[in-house]
Amino acid sequence: MRELLRRLITGAVYVILLLSAVYLSSDAFDFLFMVFGLACLYEYKRLVHLRGYYIFVAYLTLWWAYIYLIGDKVLINILMFLTITINFALLFYLFSNKKQLYYNYQKFIVGLFYIGGGCIFLTMIPYKDNAFAQSLIMGIFILIWVNDSFAYLVGKNLGRTKLFPQVSPKKTWEGTLGGLVFTLGAAYLMARYEPIVSPTQWLILAAVIVVMGNLGDLIESKLKRMAGVKDSGAILPGHGGMLDRLDSLVFAAPFAYLTLTIFTYVS
Repeated sequence: MRELLRRLITGAVYVILLLSAVYLSSDAFDFLFMVFGLACLYEYKRLVHLRGYYIFVAYLTLWWAYIYLIGDKVLINILMFLTITINFALLFYLFSNKKQLYYNYQKFIVGLFYIGGGCIFLTMIPYKDNAFAQSLIMGIFILIWVNDSFAYLVGKNLGRTKLFPQVSPKKTWEGTLGGLVFTLGAAYLMARYEPIVSPTQWLILAAVIVVMGNLGDLIESKLKRMAGVKDSGAILPGHGGMLDRLDSLVFAAPFAYLTLTIFTYVS
């Protein structure tokens, strides 16, 4: 009972913090995810045993440059290409027998673009037509939360077939598909009340977020398994670390940004 109460309190504080940042100002939202990114990088460093603190300097430099200085589409697309390339390299790592990242430079590059790039694109997503689209980023948060919640509930009650037992023994195909179905339902409902993107685009965006978010969760699970730990950290009582909370969002963010960019060109 005490553990459940801790989880509820921590979850409520986390949600209130997000809502406050989103609806206070774009600068507050940017700053919050800059800090979240630092926390995720710290936990990643511990998981992979990355030496030195240069990655924090590189992340802050990259974040500051892309959020406040660089508006050139070509440079943004280069960063997106690099981030997505690293994410595909992590997918190869996920499905391979490789146990760990062996070299410091590998750990540095992967962390900078997997977490740093992911947080930067997550921060870029709400800026639509040079305006801060609060409903768009809140919609994405809601889709992630719906997927996580219903994947857990369906998996707990109906789950029989293991999804990837070598990495995450508790995840099931039934839970994964249940999360997808309910997330698509949530996307359909949001499309009726928030026309910032079309109903079809909301559904496509939801599918991208669910698929990539689940893969991101599995990647972090493998990193933790290889490190021999249950959680990436203990900053969120009852929930583990910040990377445990944001693994799906961070990995899915560049793919969501790419999807929204394609929507803009198609429209």
